[in-house]
Amino acid sequence: MCGIVGYIGKQNAVPVVMDGLRRLEYRGYDSAGVAVWDGASMQVARAVGRVASLETLLTNKNWHGVVAIAHTRWATHGKPTERNAHPHADCTNSIFVAHNGIIENYHELKEALAREGHFFRSDTDTEVLAHLIERSFLMERGTMLLEDAVIETLRHAMGTLGIAVISRHDPFKIVAARRGSPLVIGVGEDEYIVASDVAAIVGHIKNVLYLHDNELAVLTRNGVDTMNVGKKLIHKPLHAIEWNIEDAQRGGFSHFMQKEIFEGPETLENALRGRLLPKDQGVKLGGLEDVEEQLKNIKRIVLVACGTSYYAGLVGKYYFEELARVPTSIEYASEFRYQRPIIEKGTAVIAISQSGETADTLEAMREAKRQHALVLGIVNVVGSTIARESDAGVYNHAGPEIGVASTKAFISQLGVLLLVSLFLAYQRSRSPILLTKVSRELKSIPAKMKRILEQDAGIKRLAERYLPYQNFLYLGRRYQFPVALEGALKLKEISYKHAEGYPAGEMKHGPIALVENTVPTIALCPKDTVYEKMISNIQEIKARDGKVIAVATEGDTRIASLADDVIFIPHTIDMLIPLLSVIPLQLFAYHTAALLGLDVDKPRNLAKSVTVE
Repeated sequence: MCGIVGYIGKQNAVPVVMDGLRRLEYRGYDSAGVAVWDGASMQVARAVGRVASLETLLTNKNWHGVVAIAHTRWATHGKPTERNAHPHADCTNSIFVAHNGIIENYHELKEALAREGHFFRSDTDTEVLAHLIERSFLMERGTMLLEDAVIETLRHAMGTLGIAVISRHDPFKIVAARRGSPLVIGVGEDEYIVASDVAAIVGHIKNVLYLHDNELAVLTRNGVDTMNVGKKLIHKPLHAIEWNIEDAQRGGFSHFMQKEIFEGPETLENALRGRLLPKDQGVKLGGLEDVEEQLKNIKRIVLVACGTSYYAGLVGKYYFEELARVPTSIEYASEFRYQRPIIEKGTAVIAISQSGETADTLEAMREAKRQHALVLGIVNVVGSTIARESDAGVYNHAGPEIGVASTKAFISQLGVLLLVSLFLAYQRSRSPILLTKVSRELKSIPAKMKRILEQDAGIKRLAERYLPYQNFLYLGRRYQFPVALEGALKLKEISYKHAEGYPAGEMKHGPIALVENTVPTIALCPKDTVYEKMISNIQEIKARDGKVIAVATEGDTRIASLADDVIFIPHTIDMLIPLLSVIPLQLFAYHTAALLGLDVDKPRNLAKSVTVE
């Protein structure tokens, strides 16, 4: 989950990698560091905290390097301290390594290296990589190439890694290697960048190539060579970066999360564009064309995901079963491969991940492939590992999402899941009246989302009113149950208030014990097929002096007499309500955290892309 960036080329490397670190900070912000080769010596700086702390440290240094690597950390092994910050060095400060991942056998390696006389300065697993590379150079008396030393190191280190390495033994070079953690290489004119994410490259270089597992890239001022761990050269196609620097800037909003909530309507339009055929003739998904015949024979669907993507998958389960009439289950990707899943013939496994690099989801997908399932991916990042390793899939086209708490990605995932379920339903000639109704109404949803966003100021006042409360209960039924879970997650992850999401029908089986006047309930109560059931739940809460914030359908006069506060959303058909009802919950969470003065875009202990288990 850490962020890596390295540069070699015609510019001063320091400003380029520092700019990249700022854009990668959503991946981790416990500490940051940079190592620079100026043509004669290595310069290193590390700081605890945000990238801004490192920038302050560099203010008076005036370094000018031709090669640099930098790192922003999300702590795994060792507390966030200066000595644990990357890049890490060997005994003689000649080799520096920036690493994203976990070295699973680091303890054994550390003990063996210590017996050989190596001394360690940090508590991290990463430092063993620098010493292993040093060991290779010592064995060859310093004459070997850096890439050979890295390849030798990969033979000994077990676990996941994305690394960038520089060394004064083999200067004017960066060696990058990948095993399980994403790395992308920017290829420009006489300048090259390695990074964990395209975000660090955009605005500097227009074309990129993607490293696959067990591959290396050797970056010099003359070009990039890509190879496998056997040193066999591999030709990599170049891909144009599809978004620009403006997409990753706040554009007048106070936070990226706020901007991304307001991008929800456009995000849904982008997910639908060109995919809903005119005159209600069906759905066209180019990413599924190669497996279209296999999909016709699918008897079961298993969705695997984590976090917000898991909650999108819960909604997706309803879509697939109601529209396509295909039995569907949803599994936590982090548990999937450990529960010895049974994948029968005719099963499709759909992996959902914004980044396409989520470690647990990727491993769940690989387990499904080992059992010969048809594996599909729903991802936002072009060229990501899940996109490459799946048999087929559909891109979200949501654009960059910088805020750690996912908002517009959830909207796009719901849109894509609905499109895939419609695609299967049209294949199977399910109810044409229902499919036409859903397709037509779906086109109206972005405009209805904008009407909810116009209530932003009112929702902010509501958040201010409930700011003193520390515990919240979120309730919903049917399509609104996953939205309740997502709303509770948003509040807890950015405001640090305790929030629990439940299916409202389960309230009497335990959660009602929490109800009192100090625990507000956010009740999702739109005019749908379970409206009366939700009304009963609200009455039960009010009978116990609980406060209720209701999310209800415009024109519902009954709800105002029951709830303490109401947020109204436009009317739509049941299965599309989540696209509307989640927006007030996103705004409520956002304003709560912002009013508390918290760092909304970078909540404590969290990182955007979970690339380690």
